[in-house]
Amino acid sequence: MRRIEADISRRQMLGGMSAVVGMFAGFGLAPRELRAQTPGRPVLLTNLRLFDGETLSIRTGVDILVEDGRIAGLPAPGQGPEAAEVIDCGGRTVIPGLIDAHWHATLAGISQMAAMTQDIGFVHLVAGREAGATIQRGFTTIRDVGGPAFGLKAAIDRGVVEGPRIFASGAMLSQTSGHGDFRMINDLPAMPSDPPSYAMRAGVTSLADGRAEVLQRAREQLMKGASQIKIMAGGGVSSPHDPLDSIQYTEDEMRAAVEAAADWNTYVCAHVYTPEGIKRCIRAGVKCIEHGQLADEESVRMMADTGSWWSIQPFLDDEDATQYSDPAAVAALATVTQGTLRAFELAQTYDVNWAFGTDVLFSGAESQGRQLAKLTRFMPPLEALHRATGAAGQLLALSGPRTTYDGPLGVIREGAFADLLVVDGDPEAGLDWLDDPENLRLIMKGGRFVKQSL
Repeated sequence: MRRIEADISRRQMLGGMSAVVGMFAGFGLAPRELRAQTPGRPVLLTNLRLFDGETLSIRTGVDILVEDGRIAGLPAPGQGPEAAEVIDCGGRTVIPGLIDAHWHATLAGISQMAAMTQDIGFVHLVAGREAGATIQRGFTTIRDVGGPAFGLKAAIDRGVVEGPRIFASGAMLSQTSGHGDFRMINDLPAMPSDPPSYAMRAGVTSLADGRAEVLQRAREQLMKGASQIKIMAGGGVSSPHDPLDSIQYTEDEMRAAVEAAADWNTYVCAHVYTPEGIKRCIRAGVKCIEHGQLADEESVRMMADTGSWWSIQPFLDDEDATQYSDPAAVAALATVTQGTLRAFELAQTYDVNWAFGTDVLFSGAESQGRQLAKLTRFMPPLEALHRATGAAGQLLALSGPRTTYDGPLGVIREGAFADLLVVDGDPEAGLDWLDDPENLRLIMKGGRFVKQSL
């Protein structure tokens, strides 16, 4: 893109960008006039309590120095540079920007019917609006594990719209009849002359059967700029044609995706719930299990022994649970929610690498912070916060050179990106304050103020 843009005149670029910003402004998506650091002048946050995303304790007697979008140091109070712009945090706690390791940026703020039937331009505009709401909830980075998020990522990274950093997977790879096959029964049988389905054309999913097709589709997403590849390795709750207990993709097909990703120095993550599906994924080289609520001790030990990652979501029978009328979906959801309690227990028992994610789809995006707060039912608040900061940052690092963000995320230490939240709330006592974005008094992403209400 840099080479292409070098050939475009400054007048053409400014004119085109003005048109794009004007279009987004009509939907309330244009970035606010936000203040970055004064060039050459560092920012010093003082009078604070620090949770650094790594150590499960709160530190005092330290300031945070931000320069050129990074954490430049953690000097003792009074030891920062005199030329710095000083921000008094009023004794509040500063934490790293939050990370949602299982998000769908283009599918979180829209209904399933609209996502599958509306003009794709409308879908992307709604996604842009939701991206702004996401960062206002304190999530400065998300790992997008399925959907056409490449354009949104580019718009955010170039400052066209406001939103979090995006580690995009692109289209989810699914076998025929798999969790990513959104066709109706009357669309079958598929014939070689048939055009791709709407979901494939839009970049939501990509059907691939057999080693050759899996290689092709995985390579297409890498060509588009995928940070990691997502495959559907088992059934789901809401999908009518792939039962929850089904295992999807043969081990050889999974290996094809893994090989394609490894050749590009990145990895594969997999949607799967069942123990047999989890074990097949790990044997094939999949690095991260998404969901896995039905895991047993053997499959969890296998994750721990291989250093695999587990992205767990707090799927619970509570006010945020999706309501279904289909008896099969109701039963499947009950099975998953019951398994959630056991999954968190096993992850802790066997010391598995795991990170927090939400998987909010089609509605309820505003519950994102509340979903993180639910982890305190299973562990101390700082441990829960660690899973959405330091631990999640380690998971993101698996993308290696396939990320466009060259630096540590989810931590507050020298050299890391200056993604910071100043919060009204005590993270040692609980995380309920995450449910109300008003409790986030300052939001900084890469040294830039997204919100400053101190």
